[in-house]
Amino acid sequence: MVWPVKSDSPKPKPKPESAGPRHVAIVMDGNGRWATQRGLPRLLGHKEGVEALVRAVRAFTQRGVKILTVYAFSTENWNRPEPEVSGLMSLVPTAIKAHLSSLVAQGVRLRAVGDLSVLSPKVRQAFVKIEQATAGNRRVELNVAFNYGGRWDVVQACKRAMAAGVLPEALDESTLGRYMALADLPDPDLLIRTGGECRLSNFLLWQAAYAEMYFTERLWPEFDDEDVHQALAFYTSRERRFGSLPDHHPPCADAERGLRQVGGSSANPASAHG
Repeated sequence: MVWPVKSDSPKPKPKPESAGPRHVAIVMDGNGRWATQRGLPRLLGHKEGVEALVRAVRAFTQRGVKILTVYAFSTENWNRPEPEVSGLMSLVPTAIKAHLSSLVAQGVRLRAVGDLSVLSPKVRQAFVKIEQATAGNRRVELNVAFNYGGRWDVVQACKRAMAAGVLPEALDESTLGRYMALADLPDPDLLIRTGGECRLSNFLLWQAAYAEMYFTERLWPEFDDEDVHQALAFYTSRERRFGSLPDHHPPCADAERGLRQVGGSSANPASAHG
């Protein structure tokens, strides 16, 4: 997939600490385990995960979130058993057909993010259809990361920059950032991972440098309105410093990038704080 090159204009300043996140990213983990725990085929867990996503889009939108980016299929997911991969691929056009009218009515603009070139024509066409049908919507943007990986994203950005004639001595964070998959959007403010794991799993490695990180034991099909409330409440409790001092914020949210320490617990959400 080809994305427009981002302009040189700076990203928006961070919102006040009391404000909710503008951009939420989600690793929707735990579909297969949800099904296995109930003695069901794993594919039924993925189908239930689609329903959870539909509910989550509605809940986040009602609370003022303008951008959602969800991890639907990673570049590593090809390593799963062939029947599961085939089932996931067949689920795409089925889910889009089932929920297209609802997404349009809710004002959702959907686009797929990732290397779609290796997908079957049927799957690619399904994404094209929903992107065209929702292109005029502005209430909320839903980015579906499909055959996406954070490392792939950096590599494709480097290739596009070189193809555009960017010289090595001219390549810096700002320049490379213009070629990343979500270059036209602000970076995620909050990254949520369900299913109990506390890692990024190659999701938005570049863009999530300063995202607050919320980890929960809840499996994705179980993620409901109360979970949305708790995740957003967690976000508003954080003091976002972006590498600066508590009483001094840089003029731009991504002015500095650094390492973050991630903590975890068995039952409660864990966070990263810079």
